[in-house]
Amino acid sequence: MKNIQIEKVIFLAEKGLLVIVALATLFAALVEVKVMLDNRMVTLADLLLLFIYTEVLGMVGAFYKSNKIPITLPLFIAMTALSRLIILKGSGSDPTNILFEAGAILLIAVACLVIRFRPNEKTWDD
Repeated sequence: MKNIQIEKVIFLAEKGLLVIVALATLFAALVEVKVMLDNRMVTLADLLLLFIYTEVLGMVGAFYKSNKIPITLPLFIAMTALSRLIILKGSGSDPTNILFEAGAILLIAVACLVIRFRPNEKTWDD
C-alpha cells in the first residue's frame, strides 16, 4: 500500500515539475520576444534560442503524451545550443574551440543517426 502512495507522490511531483518547466519556458520565450521587439532586430542567435524553447516545450508535450521522452529531442536541443554558442562567439573566438564545438555537433548528429537506425530492441534472453 505504501508503494502505491510513493508512486503517486512521485507521479504528481513529476507532472508538477513538468508544468513548471513548461511555464518557465513560455515565460523565457516571451521575454526573448520582448527583447527582440525592443531592439527592433532579430538575429540568428535569437531565433535559435526560440527554437530551443520550442524544442523544450515539445519535449514536455511528448512526455505528457507518452510518459516517455524520445532520446533524440534532448540531442536536438544540445545541437541547437552548440550552434547558438558558435554563432554568439562569432569570428573572434579561438578557432580550436569552434572546431571542438562543431565536432561535438557532429558527434551528437551521428548519435542521432545511430539511434534512428538501431535494430529492434531484443531482450537479454534472446
